[in-house]
Amino acid sequence: MLMLSMQNLGYGDDFRACYGLGINRLPCESLKHISTPQPHLPQPYRPSVGNLMASKYFVFMNFDPEYERLRADRTKQGSLELDSYLSKKHDELLATTLEPGTYKKALSLVIVDGFAVEITDDQANVLRSANGVRVVEKNQELA
Repeated sequence: MLMLSMQNLGYGDDFRACYGLGINRLPCESLKHISTPQPHLPQPYRPSVGNLMASKYFVFMNFDPEYERLRADRTKQGSLELDSYLSKKHDELLATTLEPGTYKKALSLVIVDGFAVEITDDQANVLRSANGVRVVEKNQELA
């Protein structure tokens, strides 16, 4: 089940929307950009990075003992530490692997230690070979 934490969007700690995997603390501006289809556009919305078209990819990380330790702490403080740790870890991976300004991180997945990012196909291939990355998979949107 996907848990979308809406705190960063101004909905408070206890508001959660269930959907399929586990998402916590969305560092994006709104869910509309992530999940609302754009019916007025002839094609699905696809942002561009430079002159290349970007798509949303999910990046899943290899086993991390620190992640497992933090995830085992079910307190509010433990949850905050896990959110902070993963956000920093994911941001650092992107910053050290891809050129600044060429990607847009959409959200972090807490249950599976992963994140969603808007990147080009070539950037996805670069991330696939990055240290600590297990899987990079293109989002398959259903019409």
